Amino acid sequence: MSRPHHHVRARPDLPQRVAPEASALVVGGGIAGVSAALVLAERGVKVELLEAAPHLGGRLGTWDRRLADGSEVVVEHGYHGFFRQYYTLRDILRRLDPDLGFLRDVGGYPIASRPSVGWEPEDFTALPRTPLLNLVALVLRSPSFKLGELRHVNADEALAMLHYDPVRTYAEHDHRSAAELLDSLGFSDRGRAMLFEVFAHSFFNVEQRYSAAEFLAMCHFYFTANPEGLGMDAPTEDYRTSLWEPFTRLLEKHGATVSTGTRAVALRPDGARGWAVDVEGEPARHARHLVVTTDVPATRDLVAASPELVAAAPGLARRIAALPSGEPYVVARLFCEGDVDPARAVFTGVTREEVLDSVTLFHRLEGGSARWARDRGGSVIELHSYACPSGTPTDDLVAAMRTELAALWPETADLRVIDVEAHRYTNAPGFDPGYHLVRPGVLTDARGLRLAGDWVACDVPSALMERAAVTAVTAANDVLREEGVGPEPMRSIRPRGILAGRRRAGSSR
Repeated sequence: MSRPHHHVRARPDLPQRVAPEASALVVGGGIAGVSAALVLAERGVKVELLEAAPHLGGRLGTWDRRLADGSEVVVEHGYHGFFRQYYTLRDILRRLDPDLGFLRDVGGYPIASRPSVGWEPEDFTALPRTPLLNLVALVLRSPSFKLGELRHVNADEALAMLHYDPVRTYAEHDHRSAAELLDSLGFSDRGRAMLFEVFAHSFFNVEQRYSAAEFLAMCHFYFTANPEGLGMDAPTEDYRTSLWEPFTRLLEKHGATVSTGTRAVALRPDGARGWAVDVEGEPARHARHLVVTTDVPATRDLVAASPELVAAAPGLARRIAALPSGEPYVVARLFCEGDVDPARAVFTGVTREEVLDSVTLFHRLEGGSARWARDRGGSVIELHSYACPSGTPTDDLVAAMRTELAALWPETADLRVIDVEAHRYTNAPGFDPGYHLVRPGVLTDARGLRLAGDWVACDVPSALMERAAVTAVTAANDVLREEGVGPEPMRSIRPRGILAGRRRAGSSR
C-alpha cells in the first residue's frame, strides 16, 4: 500500500510564532475559512473571521426547523462524505479530537439503479487499497466489466487515468468534455453508467460541461492513486454540534474573533496597513493579510462591488468575473412515518434517473435524526440531485425524486411523509472545459490577498471538502511565509499517476 505524499514538510529551523503585529481577515466561514483562520490563529496571527450567515458552515451549515408534528430538529445543508484520503481536512479536524471519534464509518458505497433496469448494485468499498491492484480487482469482480466487452475499450484513453500528471493531463484533455472522454472509452452502457456517470455527477457538473482533465484528476484522487480505498466517514451528530460550535470555541481560545451575521460588501487595498473590508452596517475591518474563502457567486459579487480592488488587480478581477458555476442542485430531507428495508445502505449512489443522484438514511447515521426517528417509529431520508434542470421548480424536482425513489426502493411508496425540508442551490463551482489555465489560484497578483475554496486552482490532488482545506492551509502558509515563520505541514496522495513517467501510445510528449 502506498503512503501519503508529504506535500509540505515542517520547518523546525524556522520560528513557529509570528510577531505581535501580524493580522489577517478571513472572509467566509465554511471549511476553507475556518481552516485558514485556525492555522493562522494557532501561530499568533490576530485573526477575524467574517461570515455573512448567522452561523458557520457554508455548504455544511445547519439551522433549526420546527416540523409539522411540532418537533424541533436541526437540519443540515446536505450529506458530505469525509473520505479517508482527505488528509488535510482530517488534520484540521484532529484539532477537535485527535482520534476523530466524532466520525463513524458510513459502511458501503453502493451504486444502484431501479430494478426494472436489471443491473444489480455494485459496491466499491471492499477493494484492495494498493493503487493498480484495486483497478485489477474491480475489473475481475465487477459485473459491469465482461472480458468480451473489454476488447472494445480504448486502452489509451482508459490508461489516461493512470498517466495523470497535473500539467500534461490538463494540456492534453482540458479542451474536451467528460462526455467526449466517456464516449471515446468504449465501455458498455452499464459500465459507463455504474462506474463513470454517477461519479461525474457527484461534482455538481453534467458531463457535457465538465472538463475531461478535471474528471481524470478526480479519478486519480478518489480511485487510481488513493491508498485509503473508497470508504468514507460522517459525523455522528449534526455539523453544528460536531464541528462548528467546537471550532468556534477553539478559534476563540487561540484569540481569533468569529463574527457571524457580518456581511463583507467590498474589498480594497489599504496602503501600508494591507487591506480593508467594508462591512454592511458596521465599521470597516483592517488587517495586513486577507484570505477570501467565499463560494463562486459570492466571490464574483464581492469583487464586482470592489472598484479599488478591480483597479489594483484587473487581471484577477476579470478571471473571477468569468468563474463558471456548477449546475443547480437540490437537497430534500423527508421526515417519514415508517422505515425502509433494514438491508438498505446508509448512503447509496443512484444511476440512470432523471433527477435523483443519491439517497442517505440520516436516521441510521446522525444522532439527532436517529432520536427523532426512534421517538416516532419513523425515518429521515435525504434525497440529493447533484445537477438538476435549471428551470424546473423545486417542488417539482422533489416530487420527481420521490417518484424515482419509489421506483428504486418500492417500499418507500408506502411511507407517509410528515414534513419535507427542501432547498435548491446554485453555489457549487463549475469546471468547464478549457477554463483551467485561467482559473484563479491561491496566490493572486494583489499583494496580501489570497483565495481559498473548492473552486480555487490547486496543484495538490484534492476535491470538494479536501480542496477547500488544502487551499486554505496553502493560503495560511503563504501568510506565515511572509511573516517569516515555518509552514503548516501538509500531506496528500501521490501527485502523479502510477504510469505518469511512461510515454503513452500515440503521444509525442
